[in-house]
Amino acid sequence: SILAVTSGKGGVGKTFVAANLAAALVRLGKRVLVLDADLGLANLDVVLNLAPKVTLHDVFTGNTPLNDAILPAPGGFSVLLAGSGLVEYSRMTPEVRDKLVAVLDQVRPRFDHVLLDTGAGISDVVLYTVSLADEVLVVATPEPTSLTDAYATIKVLASQQKRSSIRVVINQTARLGDGRAITTQLQQVLDRFVTTEPGQAMRLVHLGDIPADPSVRQAIMRRQLLMMTAP
Repeated sequence: SILAVTSGKGGVGKTFVAANLAAALVRLGKRVLVLDADLGLANLDVVLNLAPKVTLHDVFTGNTPLNDAILPAPGGFSVLLAGSGLVEYSRMTPEVRDKLVAVLDQVRPRFDHVLLDTGAGISDVVLYTVSLADEVLVVATPEPTSLTDAYATIKVLASQQKRSSIRVVINQTARLGDGRAITTQLQQVLDRFVTTEPGQAMRLVHLGDIPADPSVRQAIMRRQLLMMTAP
């Protein structure tokens, strides 16, 4: 299956969630690939402390076969890393679109789970990338701006992609139950203002909370996976 991990705004821990979720799935015996789909502002390599010689850009330009760009990551999963600061990927051109689809078609049969670490927000690049996924996971924090942006993202996905359910993880929660309360609030606003198909509401599935914890920050600063330093 293909899961898009996305968020309304940057800095909420989307890449952190994608990488550690991948490591957790590997522990369950799954074959996992994380694809850095934030093609122009890639940072999965930073989180994993990898210095890629080959990126998706090299695959897209035909300089490198796809197999050579799939690299092993700490945690036992595979990664396809993107380049950083490549302006040509700030817009979703038909050419980039076709190449991304071709890459996904090739990797899908080889892995149990492909996680797409998308950019943040509702640009055409992010929305198109998310549209390629079977499931969507929105990462948010309890901070008001994060929730406003998460709502905006969910609203656009509901209206444009006719999704009936979206999964939600609330990161950096202070108290037990905070995330579920936040998801319920988001659901109430959606029920009032957003309809997908006639008579069909978009359902948010609260997957869980990630408590605010100094060990998360330490892992990120050390560029290590939390699943390895403090599982």
